[in-house]
Amino acid sequence: MMAALLLRRDKKSTAAHLKSDLNRTDNSSGVRQLQELLDSVLNPEKPPADTEALDWCKCLIAGEEGFEEFCKTVRSYDNATLCGLVWTANFVAYRCRTCGISPCMSLCAECFNNGDHTGHDFNMFRSQAGGACDCGDSNVMRETGFCRRHRLRTGENVPSVPRDLLLMSEMVLPRFIICIIQYLRDGYTEPDTSAERDLQKVLQQLEPQITFLEELTKMGGAMRTVLTKILTNQQTFKDLSMGQEENVFAKKNYENYLSALKNSGLVSVEEKAQTGAAEPTRGSETGEDQDGQSIGQRKRVKLSSSTKDPSIMDSLKHKCFLEELLFWTIKYEFPQKMVTFLLNMLPDQDYKITFTKTFVQHYAFIMKTLMKSQESDTMSNRIVHISVQLFSNEDLARHVTEECQLLDIMVTVLLYMMESCLIKSELQDEENSRHVVVNCSEALLKNNTYWPLVSDFINILSHQSVAKKFLEDHSLLMLWMSFVSFFQGMNLNKRELSEHVEFESQTYYAAFAAELEACAQPMWGLLTHCKVKETQEYTKTVVRYCLETLQIWFDAIGFVDELAPNQVTFHLPLHRYYAMFLSKAVKCQGLDLESLLPDQEMLMRIMVHPLQIQASLSEIHSNMWVRNGLQIKGQAMTYVQSHFCNSMIDPDIFLLQVYTTFFKVISTLGIDRFKVVDLLTMASVHQNTALDGEQERPMLEGALTFLVILSSLRIHLGMADDEILRAEMVSQLCMNDRTHSSLLDLIPENPNPKSGIVPGSCSFEEMLSAVADFKAPVFELGGSMQQGMYTPKAEVWEKEFDPIMVILRTVYRRDVQSAMDRYSAFLKQSGMHTTGNPWPPYKERTPLHPCYKGLDRLLHCKTLHIVIFTLLYKIWLDHSNMSEHVLCMVLYLIELGLDNQEPCIEEHCHDSWFPGTNLLSNLHHVINYVRVRVPETAPEVKREREPPASTSAEASNFGQAQVFSLVAERRRKFQEIINRSSTEASQAVRPKSSSTRWVPPGTPPQLVTEILEIHESMLSLLIKLHQKLSAKQNSLSATWLEDMDANPNRHAHGDGITAIERILTKAATRSHQSKRSIQEICGKVFPPVAPKKNSPTAKKTMDKEERRQRARERQQKLLAEFASRQKSFMETAMDVESPDTEAAMDLGASEVKESEVLYDCVICGQSGPSTEDRPTGLVVLLQASSVLGHRCKSDEAKKLPTTDEERIYPADTCGAAHDVRLALMQSFFKDSSCLQSVSIGWDGGVYVQTCGHTLHIDCHKSYMESLRNDQVMQGFSVDKGEFTCPLCRQFANSVLPCRPGRSTEVVSWHMPSNKKTSVLVKEVEDLQEQLGFFPVSTTTESNLSKEMELVIKDIKNTTQRKYMDYGKNPGSPDNDFLFMYSVARTNLELELVHRGGNLCSGGASGAAKRSCLNQLFHVLAMHMRLYSIDSAYNPWTRLTQVPCVVPYSCLDDERPDVPMLFRDCPSLLIIFVLTMPQPLRKEHFICLVRMLYNLQYTQALAALSAKFSPEERQAWSTSGTLKKLSSSVWSPQSIEYSLQQFCLPYLRLSCLLQHHLYGDNLSGCPEEEEFSGLAGCLGLLDPAPQPSNPMYSASCLDWTVSAFDLMSQWCSEVTGLADTQTLLVQDLQWASPHLLHLPDNYNTIFQYYHKKACTACKKVPKDPALCLVCGTFVCLKGLCCKQHGICECVWHSQHCGAATGIFLLINASVIIIIRGHRFCLWGSVYLDAHGEEDRDLRRGKPLFLCVERYRVLEQQWVSHTFDHINKRWGPHYNGL
Repeated sequence: MMAALLLRRDKKSTAAHLKSDLNRTDNSSGVRQLQELLDSVLNPEKPPADTEALDWCKCLIAGEEGFEEFCKTVRSYDNATLCGLVWTANFVAYRCRTCGISPCMSLCAECFNNGDHTGHDFNMFRSQAGGACDCGDSNVMRETGFCRRHRLRTGENVPSVPRDLLLMSEMVLPRFIICIIQYLRDGYTEPDTSAERDLQKVLQQLEPQITFLEELTKMGGAMRTVLTKILTNQQTFKDLSMGQEENVFAKKNYENYLSALKNSGLVSVEEKAQTGAAEPTRGSETGEDQDGQSIGQRKRVKLSSSTKDPSIMDSLKHKCFLEELLFWTIKYEFPQKMVTFLLNMLPDQDYKITFTKTFVQHYAFIMKTLMKSQESDTMSNRIVHISVQLFSNEDLARHVTEECQLLDIMVTVLLYMMESCLIKSELQDEENSRHVVVNCSEALLKNNTYWPLVSDFINILSHQSVAKKFLEDHSLLMLWMSFVSFFQGMNLNKRELSEHVEFESQTYYAAFAAELEACAQPMWGLLTHCKVKETQEYTKTVVRYCLETLQIWFDAIGFVDELAPNQVTFHLPLHRYYAMFLSKAVKCQGLDLESLLPDQEMLMRIMVHPLQIQASLSEIHSNMWVRNGLQIKGQAMTYVQSHFCNSMIDPDIFLLQVYTTFFKVISTLGIDRFKVVDLLTMASVHQNTALDGEQERPMLEGALTFLVILSSLRIHLGMADDEILRAEMVSQLCMNDRTHSSLLDLIPENPNPKSGIVPGSCSFEEMLSAVADFKAPVFELGGSMQQGMYTPKAEVWEKEFDPIMVILRTVYRRDVQSAMDRYSAFLKQSGMHTTGNPWPPYKERTPLHPCYKGLDRLLHCKTLHIVIFTLLYKIWLDHSNMSEHVLCMVLYLIELGLDNQEPCIEEHCHDSWFPGTNLLSNLHHVINYVRVRVPETAPEVKREREPPASTSAEASNFGQAQVFSLVAERRRKFQEIINRSSTEASQAVRPKSSSTRWVPPGTPPQLVTEILEIHESMLSLLIKLHQKLSAKQNSLSATWLEDMDANPNRHAHGDGITAIERILTKAATRSHQSKRSIQEICGKVFPPVAPKKNSPTAKKTMDKEERRQRARERQQKLLAEFASRQKSFMETAMDVESPDTEAAMDLGASEVKESEVLYDCVICGQSGPSTEDRPTGLVVLLQASSVLGHRCKSDEAKKLPTTDEERIYPADTCGAAHDVRLALMQSFFKDSSCLQSVSIGWDGGVYVQTCGHTLHIDCHKSYMESLRNDQVMQGFSVDKGEFTCPLCRQFANSVLPCRPGRSTEVVSWHMPSNKKTSVLVKEVEDLQEQLGFFPVSTTTESNLSKEMELVIKDIKNTTQRKYMDYGKNPGSPDNDFLFMYSVARTNLELELVHRGGNLCSGGASGAAKRSCLNQLFHVLAMHMRLYSIDSAYNPWTRLTQVPCVVPYSCLDDERPDVPMLFRDCPSLLIIFVLTMPQPLRKEHFICLVRMLYNLQYTQALAALSAKFSPEERQAWSTSGTLKKLSSSVWSPQSIEYSLQQFCLPYLRLSCLLQHHLYGDNLSGCPEEEEFSGLAGCLGLLDPAPQPSNPMYSASCLDWTVSAFDLMSQWCSEVTGLADTQTLLVQDLQWASPHLLHLPDNYNTIFQYYHKKACTACKKVPKDPALCLVCGTFVCLKGLCCKQHGICECVWHSQHCGAATGIFLLINASVIIIIRGHRFCLWGSVYLDAHGEEDRDLRRGKPLFLCVERYRVLEQQWVSHTFDHINKRWGPHYNGL
């Protein structure tokens, strides 16, 4: 009852009344009244869209003042010291690595700009998932980086809040919140119910309510405190949550909530009591599938026993509003508004702690919801948005870890998640394997659904206190290891042997990403906390558990010591954990290696899989896996790629090195794994059962390269972090010059994180400047935009280039070649090695860490020596499949052995090969006889039966029998592995064998044993190879060693010869025995190596060399010839008929070479004149241009506005000025007369340019047809007449017909004459009279005239109608006439602009090359003769005669003609030239120029006098007649200067016209003499003026009638008119066109424009863009601003630039060009400190204006060359 009364009253007064009631000491009635009122207002049965309730709440909370006022008041009590601004995806924020403590730290733009970050390592970024500003939070960032407001902590001295201010809020808000919760309960339906599930709809209805909550949080600290109290108060929740007894609706709601809790995939308490373990409901409710039974069972048992605290996956109990709100937030899949509200509250510390605990409590539930969600991407982002705010804070993370078992929860939740997609592993023993792995083709892995959880885990492991807890908790570690083992052996590849795989799965992406993110990243996180001695125990524990889990894994897959053939997996995370913790232990913690190793057998097993991967890499590159498709290559590349290598290949090789340190047998094992054992026979013929012939060489190269890498890589064996960084950097720079960003990307993140400076280590930048030089970006006009690059310094090439590191790090094999090419280029340039191709240099290695000293034993192992000996022998005798690379690697191994000496170890091995194990002493050991097993068909066997003389010199060999006898004494285990190969071999060879291997047709021959004589030592073979390589007998004299001592350094770089010399020198200096042997061998004067076999060989090699040399010379000759041809072609091509200076024009008076001009057709290749029937045309590009219209008076470019105060005013541009003038004229004078008094085309004029090539017009038509039928995607539209010139491929869209050649009349037509001016004037008048009789040259239409008509049509279609119709009646002949002669004017004016605005430089400019004004004039003239000049009388007569009758006695209603003084002289000149009969004699042209100059001069005087003040005018007029005016006594210099400046534009244009029509040369002159120069050139002046006296503009005048009369006549036309003064004063000088002046720092533009609202639609555009010509702000691709189906950028380009637009895309920093219907990305004019573009602002580094690039852009705009220079155009379909 009471409530009903209150409801009727005005809300404000009710609120005031209730507030006063509540403020009394006895407030029970007030409370009761309020509760009743709220019961009726906040009734959840009303639809939420009813805003009445919201209005009531606002009024009640605010009391008597309005809500806005209330907000202000509360804000004044804001005591927050943190910023806490929350943003959503796509927000622009900043990250400063210098100030950040946590890597996730971020700042809003305001806090960043108000803090001081100069010189810091910061970047701007677009938030992916959303975030919050950390300013003021000293847990996450250093206080020095706080902004002014948060550094001064202004929040702390705020007065405390008066009690009554927030009293109502405390009463009203709990009811408001429960109301929201009830709506959420009511609206939720389970996904599986049949009802239409529309969660979005529920949320949309609740939007205003949640927005209101958000507004409250933004009121600051005081209000947040109130909200926190309400949200965390358990009593309020109890009272309100159940709903009052009698309210049925609330009850129903509550039940809905309980069932939702129950269905959330978590077991409720009762069920839990029954099953007795925490399990997924899936398991407990529904039985497993039949075949998954065992796995399911085992899984379940494993988990329930190992999970410490079974309550992790427990049912949820909610004790306060906050918990239930979070619950519904998760249920509704994290709606953005709710997330923002929950995050906005975080600056309140009490809330932060409670919320974090609640979040952790719901963690398992979040994972369930995420896995079910359809929109897992969006949801992942929102989860991380929240969690990153909570877990980046170390104190908070530690607190939650201690109180809520955060770590247990995370690990368990991850385990549960991965359990959902396990399959049985097929590795090794497919039938009996008990190991399960994740299935990479599951959505969970493919879509990276796990990343939010993994990223949280990585985040909390970055805190030392949390990581230590993790490492101390053994059962957790064990649990984690079992998680890692799910990835061990995933994505198994089986080699396809018969046919190509049908479907190439791309699951490997998922597998590599999963291992990197879920296994490697947490591992690196843990490793950062194991850096010091004190943490030894942790490492030991991890190593122990790794080994245990590995043992379990070996047992599960049934691996003893035999690898299953033809399968490989690249994923061994357990091995890598073990390797990395071992490495850390030895490197940083001073632990002894041996104490961490398992027994030999286990170590042997651990080594097998990584070795298998190395061998498989080689197989993949040898095309043995080709039937598995491209994806297997992809895997091999990803494995070594920069983001993965330090977590994959590096640890694998390190494990193999550790193994080798303790067992030397790897060399045999390695060779065996690479399947090249059969190849290592001294016989020239062998059988390889495992490889095809063409695979042997790459596999052998692979095996040797692997041995070299194994024995020489030092990344984990003693290199310091700085050295590693340096080596990585050098290897990347050697492959190619790199930009700064690509280098950052290519260098592995660990052990040197790039973000933040690790104390004590060398920073990336310092290292970069130590090893590389910066090459600033270079600009060629029309060239590609280059970026700033880093290139290795010379001393780096000389001393640090390490081919082995390059091989290890190249993803593409071509990069190795590229590095070698660059290396040889450096050597050639520095003159260190100029002949032939250099070999990879040998680089000294970092000394080994004492723990790994045993690695050197690999190099001092007899097996390896035998391999080396055999290979040297085979190479010397040119056996098949030996290559330069093999020799190179063999020599590398020898040299490594020599450099890493070690005391002799006795090797118990009964063999006849070498006495000991030391390489140095074995080098000179001579081997005499070798026993081999060869097929009986081998040449060695046949020779046996001949006289034995030949056998001694015969090639001989040792076979498998010999190699394997070496191993006889070793342990049985190795024996089995090694002998496997020979037993397989013998099976394959036995004809009876039922082996499934492919056996060649015909039974293979039996093997027989032979004994061969060798009599060589390694040294003798090296010396013989030296001879062979240098192709000289006795290439080493007996004394060469002594000569060598003099210059020890010359061996560093060179080819194989140098390498052998270097090895021999080293051997000689390290052992006297070797030195003696070398001298002995060299001393024997070599006979030809063997009488029978080798003389032909030697001859062959000689021949071969000679042949090669000759071939090379031939090639050089051909190339040179080709180059010269090309050059001459280019010269002629550039010079084809320079059309503007046609041959006819250059004819002097004396010589007439030819009556007609000849043209070459670039399509049919014929040369001939252009005729009426078969006209020839110039390839031209017609484009509309507004460049002239954008010119301004001042030479300074306008500034781009970057604040609200700055503006750009377009009224002062040339285009605007001319439009105003024409409009003004039209308001006073006759329209037809106006249209002949000015030029248009300043905006939207048609510019014609050519590449200079000509073609027959009929050839062109057939060319267009062929283009039309060509289906290739072209960058142009053939239907619009576009094509590319067939010769130079320049873009064009029309053909301009050339006039038929002229006959000899030219000469007389060119002759200067001495007629008097008056005679000429009369002649000109007569010529104009003939106008009517000259419609077209012939009465019938010829092909030529048809073509001319077509071109005119093209020209009209080039521009828009609005740029053509200026008259009162559109489409009238007058309009057409104006447009035609303006085309000529536009082209002349543009050429002037291209020449720099004046003709001082003279000569033909670059632009002149492209100009075709002569042809254009001819075509226009043909067209214009169709019109007669519609004027009472010809303007010519008004120029040259004083009329007798004053013309204004006409009818009053007709408007007068335009007075002469208002007419534009250049326009009149062009009209006369175009309308008079062609060709025009030069004397007549000069006459025209003279008469018009008189007018121009008079206009100058009139304009000048109009500027005078009355006094000045008085002074001048009293001083006498006109003659006096131009006399020297009276004229101050300033007046003369002004007059000259006024007349200059006219003279320039006339001069240019004369140059094009008559081919007169333009002579250059200094700028101050330009006037006299031009006047002389036009014949207005005596060509040689006396240098002494100054030049006067009046001296050029030439009157035919009384000057005074004529002038008075002209003036009287004007004086009769009122208000036309403004038409008189005109300044004709315009500065050259410029684009806007841009600020230096891109941030200035970005900050102002990226949030600016569009002027048209008032919204902030998604892709804002700026026009760089006029500064207009537009929406790129915005549908909001579409007009007539055209998006705003295209629309603007048509209006501002006549279809040419230059736009800067604010969010991408790049420029796009729109030209007509096409567009292209031009590049960026803003570069970072390293000279790089940052497209899309991905890196977010500060960008600065690159003036050169901007100049290039402006130049392309002014010269209209966008179409020619930019190659990548595409259609925009009006959608930009």
